[in-house]
Amino acid sequence: MSKVQPKDLEKFGLKGVKAVFHNPSYEQLDKDEREKGECTFSDNGTAIVDTGKFTGRSPKDKYFVYQDPSRNHIAWGDINQPICNLVFDELFETAKEQLSNKELYVVDVYVGSSKNSRRKIRFFTELAWQAHFVENMFILPSDEELENFEPDFIVYNACETVDKEYKKHALNSEVFVVFNVEDNIGLIGGTYYGGEMKKGIFTMMNYWLPLENKLPMHCSANIGKEGDVCLFFGLSGTGKTTLSTDPNRALIGDDEHGWDDDGVFNFEGGCYAKVIDLSQESEPEIFNAIRPGALLENVITDENGVVDYKDNSKTENTRVSYPIEFIENHEPSLSGGHPKNIIFLSYDAFGILPPVSKLTKEQAMYYFLSGYTAKVAGTERGITKPVTTFSACFGEAFLPMHPTVYAKLLGEKIDKHGVNVYLVNTGLNGQGKRMSIKDTRACINGILNGSINDVEFDTLEVFNLQYPKSLDGIKDNSILNPKNSWDDLEKFEKTLKDLASKFIENFSRYNDSGSEFDYSVAGPKLS
Repeated sequence: MSKVQPKDLEKFGLKGVKAVFHNPSYEQLDKDEREKGECTFSDNGTAIVDTGKFTGRSPKDKYFVYQDPSRNHIAWGDINQPICNLVFDELFETAKEQLSNKELYVVDVYVGSSKNSRRKIRFFTELAWQAHFVENMFILPSDEELENFEPDFIVYNACETVDKEYKKHALNSEVFVVFNVEDNIGLIGGTYYGGEMKKGIFTMMNYWLPLENKLPMHCSANIGKEGDVCLFFGLSGTGKTTLSTDPNRALIGDDEHGWDDDGVFNFEGGCYAKVIDLSQESEPEIFNAIRPGALLENVITDENGVVDYKDNSKTENTRVSYPIEFIENHEPSLSGGHPKNIIFLSYDAFGILPPVSKLTKEQAMYYFLSGYTAKVAGTERGITKPVTTFSACFGEAFLPMHPTVYAKLLGEKIDKHGVNVYLVNTGLNGQGKRMSIKDTRACINGILNGSINDVEFDTLEVFNLQYPKSLDGIKDNSILNPKNSWDDLEKFEKTLKDLASKFIENFSRYNDSGSEFDYSVAGPKLS
């Protein structure tokens, strides 16, 4: 029987609730998804949901309730848009009205595997598949922990309602994703996309943890047999998931982590992987995790339920969520000690950045704040040539505070724990050919086994990046100097300076950040 009863929800403003399914079993969720027609099922019994017209997050519809700046630390702007308390109160009433007089799923979870840093989160939803998503993605308390579970933050997922008064409220559309950091309430309306719940809580951890001098991070993490932890930061398409999945190292997590006084810890209890073009050969761990208990989003099947992972007719952003236990080689504690190595992954489409560079602490903060990669033709609609992309801290969309807050924390932790930091380019060389996965793996292995510290380094002009002259596992060491892949050295020099100017232009937004350290001194310099 559910530990939470309908009458218990009245204090949360939910009236006339007909039944409560509190942290339901996967068997219960499977039954409800079938009986309510919320999901179809693949040939092996994996649930499949269609999230409607929203197949990704709706960043223009994300808001924070405005409070006096003396009482919070939010960096207001295009990413963190303010709304007033009055508008929030009206949206809150709309959400509560939608969720009242219904059968509800109440899912209580932890975000964060560290007992010293985790938060207790409660989700209200009327859809079984959304409860399924939450149970896949977060950390489930034990029955004993559920007995006295009092949430630190509550999410009202009223996805089946919209804000009909959005023009009066001066919002962007009928959709709303709102955070109230003082009342510890989140609201979702008008979008079914499950990622709003995942990234909404990540956003809140990015608010809470820095106030405790702890660093939230948009990265993957793994741990070696000797207990050495490595973090992988990178935007979409850089190889973050692939490179952190290593048969010789256990996966701590694939996307969101914190770094506190005890070390690194996963925020989540599951994985949310892209499955476009997925195959058993290319990503066996993810492919084999797609089984009953997992939840596929927006994929296309044939009449027999066989998924066509190449079919992007619904969206390029097809995904699967599953408990991390579905990955055989994972770290059961979802945590590790302080990292030995940090790797920033960038897909440089211009053939300029070395395959691997060793960074100083100051350079680490510079490239962390830059969060550079390049989008190439075919990755997004309308992109026909490489486009530089900068996302502060490799996750700017989820940062409530100013990016320099996170960079300062990173610098302090690098100093305190003696962490090595590297920049790895998984993109193209001067011939337009992508770095082979074999050579990239050799660079990663050189970092992890420490052999990269035993070789001589050279310097890339303008960027002042230190790259190795040779490295174990690299058959042709000439590839370590990007200049060697160019036939036209004059064009190389021009492209080098063009890319440097883009870095400098992007970084100009930090000129008046108020930081005590001028991060730009560690970036590229044009004479």
